Amino acid sequence: MSDERKGFFQSRSGLVLLGFLVIAGYFLWTEHRAHVVAGLSYLPYLLLLACPLMHLFHGGHHHGGHKHDKHREDEDAP
Repeated sequence: MSDERKGFFQSRSGLVLLGFLVIAGYFLWTEHRAHVVAGLSYLPYLLLLACPLMHLFHGGHHHGGHKHDKHREDEDAP
């Protein structure tokens, strides 16, 4: 007997799960298509809103981790 192992999506349970996900995705798309398409019109505004929120939670600009004081010391040197 060979000990060759099949991947999950090549097994019977994997194929059943894949079929279920395809059918569920089809019904989700057909029932909610109008909401998804209408929501796409708000996408540019959501992206603009995401910018200040990212700065608020991310902590602002860090400019690659270099210190600004080091540049001033180099300029003051003769």
